[in-house]
Formats: sequence, C-alpha cells, structure tokens
Amino acid sequence: MKAAHLLAGAALALTSALALAQNAPQSLLPPGFDDPAPAPAPVPATPARPGGPASTSVPAAGSSPVVQPLPPASPSGVGIPSGPPADPSVLAKLPTLEQLEKMTPEELEVALGLTPQFDISPGARRSTEQIGIIDEREGGFAPNSVSSQRPSLIRAALAGNKGLMVSRWGHILLRRALASRLDTPAGMNAGDFAGLRAGLLVRMGEAEAARALVQDIDTGNWTPILNNAAFSAYVATGDFTGICPAMITRGAMRTDPQWETAGLICRAFRGEDRYSLQQLDHALRTGKMPAIDVLLAQKYAGAAGKVRRAVTIEWDNVDKITPWRYGLALAVGLKPPETLMQGADPRYDAYSAVAPMLGLERRAAAADRAAAFGVLSGSAMVDLYGQIYTDPDVTGDWSERAEDLRGAYVLASSAGRVTAMQKLWEVGDDPVARYSRQVLTGFAAARLPVDPALADNASQLVSSMLAVGLDRNAARWANVVPEGSEGWALIALTGPGAGSVDLGALESFVDADGSPDSRKSAFLVAGLAGLGRISDGTRNSYAGDLGIDFDRQSRWTRMIRSAAEVDNPALVAMLAGLGMQGAGWDKMTPRYLYTIVSTLRQVGLEGEARMIAAEAVARG
Repeated sequence: MKAAHLLAGAALALTSALALAQNAPQSLLPPGFDDPAPAPAPVPATPARPGGPASTSVPAAGSSPVVQPLPPASPSGVGIPSGPPADPSVLAKLPTLEQLEKMTPEELEVALGLTPQFDISPGARRSTEQIGIIDEREGGFAPNSVSSQRPSLIRAALAGNKGLMVSRWGHILLRRALASRLDTPAGMNAGDFAGLRAGLLVRMGEAEAARALVQDIDTGNWTPILNNAAFSAYVATGDFTGICPAMITRGAMRTDPQWETAGLICRAFRGEDRYSLQQLDHALRTGKMPAIDVLLAQKYAGAAGKVRRAVTIEWDNVDKITPWRYGLALAVGLKPPETLMQGADPRYDAYSAVAPMLGLERRAAAADRAAAFGVLSGSAMVDLYGQIYTDPDVTGDWSERAEDLRGAYVLASSAGRVTAMQKLWEVGDDPVARYSRQVLTGFAAARLPVDPALADNASQLVSSMLAVGLDRNAARWANVVPEGSEGWALIALTGPGAGSVDLGALESFVDADGSPDSRKSAFLVAGLAGLGRISDGTRNSYAGDLGIDFDRQSRWTRMIRSAAEVDNPALVAMLAGLGMQGAGWDKMTPRYLYTIVSTLRQVGLEGEARMIAAEAVARG
C-alpha cells in the first residue's frame, strides 16, 4: 500500500512537471578586462559617503557609468530578487518506474524533489538582505558598498580571480572585503553573490572563512553556485559531515560521484552505516570513482558511524593529490606522501596551517607558506610556535626554532636577539618561507631598541616589522638605516606622514639595485608615485629610464579608477585583488602596482596602500 501511494505520487509529480599590465600577465584577468577600451562614461555627481570625493561630470545621453556610485545608506537594505526559474532539463533526470519501485521513501523524496526547501520554521529563518561575517563596526566595509553595481561587474571581479595573489597585504584586504556584511547588488541573487564570495575565499586558501560565510545562510536559500562553494569549503576543511544539513534540502542539486559519496557519508553519520558502506563497496567495484577516493570515504564513513571496518589506504598508484583526497586524508588523520605533495597547489599549505586535527610540526611546516600568503597573522604565528615550545613531544628542528623565537624576545643583548632572528630567517633559497619567518619575528623586531650598531641588519629588521604592519616602529629606524638602502626605501614608503623623498637617496638606491630588471627600483618609483611622495616630473623621469609606461590604460585600470572616483573602497579592493593575481612578484608590473596603490590611497585605504608598496620592494 505504501509503495503504491509512493508510485502514485511519483506519477502525479511526473504529470505535473510535464505540464509546467604593460608587461603584466594579461591572461590573469578575465577575458576583456585588460583589452584597451573606450573610456567609460563619466560618473554622476553623487557623493559615496560623508566627506568622500564626488565626481561632477554627467553621463552622456544613452549611456550609463561602468561603476555606479554608492546609494544612500538605507536601514531597510536592498531588495533581493527571487532565484531563476526551474531548469526544464531536470525532467530528463527523473527516474523510471522500475527505479522508483526499488527506492526507499527518503530516496524517492530526493529523486522527485519532494524534500522541503527549509528544514526550520519561518520564524527562525535568517534574512538574506545582508550576508557576511564582519560587520562595519568590526572593521568590515559599508553594507551598501556594491549594492548599486552591475551584477556582471561583480561576477567578473569575483569569478575571474583565481585566488592566489602575489601580495600578503592584498590578500588580507581582499579577505576583509569578501567577509564583510554586504547588501547584494540589485538584480543579483543573494545566494549567488554569497557563493561567488565563498568560492573565491576557498581559492585563496581561506576555507575556514568561506565555511563561516556559507553557514550564515539557511540551506533553503542556497543556489547551485552557493552549494558548490559550500561543498568546496567543507571538503577543504575536512568537515564532510558539515554539508549533511544541505543534503536533506538540497540533495538533488548535484549528481556527480563526489556529491553522492558525501551523501553516503552523511547517511552513515545519521545511523545508516550498513547501507552507506554497501553503496561505497558498490562504487568501489564498479569504478564509479578512483579507488583511493572511495577508500578514503569508507574510512571516514566508518569513523562517522557505528559500524567499524578496517580500511587500508595505499598511495602507490595515486598520481596526484586533489582537494577531495587531501580533505579526507586530513579528516582521518593520514598524511599524503611527500612525493604527491611536491609541486602541489600551495593552497594545501594554507588549509593545513589552520587544521586543528594536524600535529604542531605539520602545521608549522605549512605556516612557512601560509603566513606569506596572508592566511596567518604575526600573532597566530607566535601562538603556534608558543605551543611548540611548551609541548615536550615536539623535538628536533621545530623545538630549536621555538627556542630561537623565545631568544629573539628575551636574550639580554640586542645582538643576541638579532642573531636568533637571523637563524629563523635562514631557509635556503625559498623566498616565500623567508618572508613567512619575517612575519613570525615582526613583533620581536619591534621590541628592539634603536641601535646604530645594528645598522647592517636594519633593513631586515624593518622588513620584518612591516610584514606585520608595524610602520611606526619601523620609522624609528629612519636615522639608522643607510641612505639609499632597502631599509631606507621601505621607510620612505611607509613612514606615517612622510614628506617629499630625498632624490639623492633615491638615485643611490636605483644605482645599487641588483634585482632582476631593476624590479625593486621600478616598484619603489611606482609606490612613491602612487602615494604622492614624488612629483609627476620625477616619476616620468625614472619611468623613461626604467622603461615603464605609467599612463597606459586598459579596461581594468579604467574600472578600478572609476571605482575610486566614486569613493567605493570595497569595490576597489575587489578589483585590486583581480590585478594582483600570480605566484610571485615577478608577475606584477610597476604600472599595475602604481594603479593599485594610487586608487587605494584615493579611497582612504592609505595604510593598505603603503604596506603593499613596501612589500613589493621587500619581495621584488
């Protein structure tokens, strides 16, 4: 009788359904972003916020500005349009009557889309007017920052960013923009907007922040874009049971093997151990997924449920690591072989550095890259080494490094403390690890008294302080660093309220620059010009000598400058992140750096602009 009712309901459902940068790596930007294009129409004179600059030009007839000014703040937020209509192609995926007869009631509900959209009462549901995890009072951007922007522009800025950026400070700024509580752009689905932000956070290595962002939204409001981003976030954090609530209301959104296998893990977690393991055995026999993927899922499902089964994981025939394999390995306490991890995506280090299930030594090794990316702060690095120092089970090199960090704080002589820092900075030819260690020692360097006897080490100390944003502490060494040295250049860029730059010292720096293609000199000139610390004449003079065309325009430069003209810091931050993509500073050009620094300064983000300019010189 029950089966007959289910079949009748299935037939009814079927019937009803039938009735219904100069030398920049241009390829890093989405198609069309870096192609020269006609200048956008002028922006109307609407101030973005109290005290902000306003454009006085009027758009041409029949045109609209590329970047819209900020709308007046409104406590009621921005209306969110409903999602797109159902895709008719879903009819082709409906099961046959024979398949329906073999299904359990729960499977039938999922197959026919009969599961409820919401699993919570109306009174407990959360609004989607503003989505994010950092309020404006907590340092986030204004809620209405992008509400008046074209959805196509926001999609391009977020979906076109591959996530890996050259700048630690650019990463930190973009993370702040993505995590802010923002109104959705008019004409864009709130779930899609959140999904695009969460997806970019995952690509940046910020899986924890991405997971927190998607958890701020009821699963009943999830869209396919948000669902995919959420799944990636849960996989990257090794939290395969975290997606289970979405499986109840959104289980039919995907049909790929990974999604279905995650659903089996959830069934084991709910107590259906035997059924889950039987289906995983079937997937292993039929080759639905690679054997390593199914075996890792079996190991996790056994741990999540009550039925215990010994599962042996062998990596011999595995040729590459994937997010699925890495996330499951983290979750079940396994370490992928070093041969697989060599040359793997650096974002795995970002995921590992904050993974609570890993040991301190593995997290510290991952932190040697994660700190340079911007995932870990200086305080987080010191906390990690503090745990290593107090853990008697950690011995060897990592224990000695924790001792060196302690010495950098407490040794009696300044020379001894500097020596301890230098030991931490010795990481061979790995510039990423070296910069991460400078993040680690930043606060220790700031505690040193200014001493002319340390002039030979002053540039390294200044760079370490600026790696954690201690610009005022670094400025105390202005009279100690040799004129024209790298330390002098860093202070010239970051000194609070610094005036005009000594052109003689600038000339000395350029003459002594041994970086490839005089990259440090080009970055220094670009940074000083973007911050308004040298004249246009001086900028143009050095631009000719260094082969830089600061005035060349592209669609991307026009867009970010248009966003700066209407005083929209959040949009400038998103577009700046788009222009800072790359695996190293050799992918950045002086023209792009000048544009980013000058526009950030124009919208009131001068602190971030100074840090990015200094980082370019320190790491160039």
